[in-house]
Amino acid sequence: MKRREVLGLLAVTGALVALPDSGEAARGRAASTLLETGEALHRSLWRVYALSDSKQVVFPAVRAQLDVMAKGLTEARTAVDRSRLCRMTADLYQLVGELLFDANRYTDAAQCYTLAANAAYAAGDHDLWACAMTRHAYVELYARRAHAAQPLLAAALRIARRGDDSLSTRQWVAAVQAQAYAAVGDLDACDRALDEAEKVHALDGAHSHNGGWLRFDGSRLAEERGACYLQLGRPDLAEEALTAALTQPLSLRRRAAVLSDLAVLGVHRRDVGQVVHYAEQALGLADRSNSGFIGKKLDGLRGRLAPLMSDDRVSTLDHRIAALPRTA
Repeated sequence: MKRREVLGLLAVTGALVALPDSGEAARGRAASTLLETGEALHRSLWRVYALSDSKQVVFPAVRAQLDVMAKGLTEARTAVDRSRLCRMTADLYQLVGELLFDANRYTDAAQCYTLAANAAYAAGDHDLWACAMTRHAYVELYARRAHAAQPLLAAALRIARRGDDSLSTRQWVAAVQAQAYAAVGDLDACDRALDEAEKVHALDGAHSHNGGWLRFDGSRLAEERGACYLQLGRPDLAEEALTAALTQPLSLRRRAAVLSDLAVLGVHRRDVGQVVHYAEQALGLADRSNSGFIGKKLDGLRGRLAPLMSDDRVSTLDHRIAALPRTA
């Protein structure tokens, strides 16, 4: 998916989302097809994305659907049709943003999330809108701009409170807020946010998320709690959570993230064996997935290896991490 093509489609689709409906009765072929099958197709694209070790395999189908989506918006004739198509646009562009985020294309991902937020607003879907804002905040967090993420998350929470309280949107926002608080060193606020996120377990698990743009079901909380405590410089609290997370079924990316964090714990202890053991496993997953996200996590480990570099095993590990591709 060429970057210029995506940016061009972003500009066109953004303009179409901003335009009011024409009020005419007729509907074009692309719009009709989208209204009949688009939502089911987008659900299937999210499933493929979630199940794929290498997220790049989803690119061709997503790229084709972006063209259909833009054409469908051009052909929308009624307010009802336009609202549904804007909702599908917000859904699809959150997926595009996820693919770009995995490739470490943070600026491009943020533009996709901005368009998704605008489209969700136009559709009147507060949960979809809040999720787009939360994904945008993730970009700031992984670019190490936690202070920029905080107002995005505050806005996302206000929007989510106007949405469906049977969905896990508010709890997901809280889980990401915990990461932002951890990044600025606020342990008490981080704990409060994590406790709020734990309330997801009181929801009806079968209906609180959709497996697509909203996938938060609480299964990630152990690894997220561990990552937060590690960020806060509390390896004692982090180890229990991360070890528990590793015993659960995890996607390839999530497992690599937990392994990377456990390797960082090894650095805290000056335990070269632990560092190498977990980092080697994470590197193996990075090779399988070609994920820029995993490479970024390992970069965080690499930045902490200096005190152990006199050991040849650590020096070799440093070189292997340096050789990883930074974009997918």
